[in-house]
Parts: sequence; structure tokens; C-alpha cells
Amino acid sequence: MSRRLKTFLWLAGVIVLVCMVSYPIQEVKDAWTVWSSPLSGKVIVLDPGHGGPDGGAVGGDGTEEKIITLKMAEYLQDYLQQAGALVYMTRYEDADLASEGTSGLSRRKSEDIRNRVEFIEKKEADLYLSLHLNAIPSDKWSGAQTFYYPESEESEYLAKFIQAEIQSNMGNTKREALGLSNIYILKHAQAPGALVEAGFLSNDRERELLKSDDYQRQMAASIYQGVLRFVTERDFPEENGS
Repeated sequence: MSRRLKTFLWLAGVIVLVCMVSYPIQEVKDAWTVWSSPLSGKVIVLDPGHGGPDGGAVGGDGTEEKIITLKMAEYLQDYLQQAGALVYMTRYEDADLASEGTSGLSRRKSEDIRNRVEFIEKKEADLYLSLHLNAIPSDKWSGAQTFYYPESEESEYLAKFIQAEIQSNMGNTKREALGLSNIYILKHAQAPGALVEAGFLSNDRERELLKSDDYQRQMAASIYQGVLRFVTERDFPEENGS
């Protein structure tokens, strides 16, 4: 065997060895990045509002809340999982959480919301997010708003961080996060949580935005960034309002 061929084979062997060694190192590096994320190990429940016979709010063109909330939740799930969180969704399809044999929309809705709270408790969630859309008779209202149970300080901080990120990134609202005592899921779920009303289907311009994948992704990303701030900062900086 010629000296040139031996040298070539030796170099080829070195290259292969370097590749074999560097590949698992890269895998370990990627694993470390996920493991060291602020959301690593956090259990988060996403609750896409409504589903099945309960379509939720309806726009002038027939757009149903339940379809958009599910798509936004799917995008949000992707962001959270990529950051290391363990994410569960109360529904993964167009269905409510009531039993098959429960008849009547009112009874189904009552059972559905109780089961959503029970789902959050069973998963032992570190936090939960309920996603919704609005619709009212007037078409002049638009913009997102985040709600929390006023007796939970952690829920308040979570909602304020999310609302601040929506204000900053989406630029669609000047409203602040608001405490509400009469929302069943906020009142009865034990984990910190927030309800995000992402916009108004009754506003023609906003409805078209809410129907678009890009806008849904942007809204999901803003909520995700709010969650990151909540986990890393904990106390909302009231003095500067953001």
C-alpha cells in the first residue's frame, strides 16, 4: 500500500472519529439546553375554550370561537414544549368534556366546565391557561384582555405578565389585566391561572386577523413570553407597568 493511500485512509479515519465523538456531544448540549430552561419540568394545562356542541362566540361570518382557540392552543403548546414544559390540553379536537349521555346544552356546559377544573387538578398543574374569544352586539370593540381570580396573587402576576406581552407585541389593546370573581375556572382551579380573551369576533377587522395562522402564532408567542416572564421574574414590576 502506497504512503499516499495510507495517509488518505488515516485522515479519513480521523474525520470519522471526530464526527462520532462530536455528535453525542451535540446531543448532550441540546439536552442540557432543554433541561436548563426555566420551564423545564413545569406542568402546564392549556384549556381551549368551548368545543363540540358549544361553539362559543360567533362572528358575523359564522366563525366559531372553539375552532380558533384550539388552533392557538396548539401553537402555544409547541412553544411551551420546546422550552421544556410538560403540556396537557383539556381537549385536542372539536369536542367538549361533558359525558356522551348528558343532554341539553346548559347541562353539558355545566358538566364541561367542572370537568375542565378537575382535569387541571388531576394533572397537578403548576399553572393553567384558558383561551377564549369575545363577541358582543357592537362591532367597535377590539383587542385582547387577560383575566385572573383576584384572591390569587400568583394568578394576578401571571395575567399581568401575559397582558403586558400582548400589549407590547401585538399592539392591539391598552387594557390592563383584570381580576374577576365570577369566572368558574378561575375561582375553582387551585393552580395559578389566567383566562385570555384574545380578541373580538364581532369586530370585522380583528376577526380576519384571528382567523389567520400568522396572527394566531403571534398571539400564542406573546402568551408564551408572558409565561416565561412569570416563571423567571415572579413579581410584576408595578412601578413601570410592564
